[in-house]
Amino acid sequence: MLKKVRGFTLIELLIVVAILGILAALLIPNAITAIQKAKQKSTMKDIVVISTAVTDYVTDNGVTPTQDGTYTATSAFYTGLSPFYVKVLPLTDQWGTFYNAYCGTDVDGNYGISGAAGDDFVIASYGRAGILESFTFSPTNPEAGLFVVSQSAHFNNDLVMWNGSWIRAPRTSAAAGT
Repeated sequence: MLKKVRGFTLIELLIVVAILGILAALLIPNAITAIQKAKQKSTMKDIVVISTAVTDYVTDNGVTPTQDGTYTATSAFYTGLSPFYVKVLPLTDQWGTFYNAYCGTDVDGNYGISGAAGDDFVIASYGRAGILESFTFSPTNPEAGLFVVSQSAHFNNDLVMWNGSWIRAPRTSAAAGT
């Protein structure tokens, strides 16, 4: 006797498609946020690497290399640091925007910093948006520049390190609770 092969009904296929759609709607935003957090953390790591290289340069030379804004692989800033202080100096952040470095007295006026000396430096990324944020550092309230990443727009915030200390960056989980 020949058995009839039965396929899926239209209702069964629609239920499977609906379940897959619901799962995608739940998982895709979380995956996008995780990707942006990874890019932010990697950019912060690059800024620490650049800052460490500048600090080592200052230790050896007493002043920072000359730089005011973005740099290229042929600029004096890049060639002064690479390959002696860091093997490969990062040029762009994880979103493809060039890093900005301000050294010596060129630090004055950037992010509200004033009175910079020859060994001061600022390393910055303009975040996911690649646009300079209107953030101003407050020496009386240095914690004001730290933020909690609670929405997608926070990935657009600048990431700024001044003389090896974060003045604009996301708070750590431990500090966010305090």
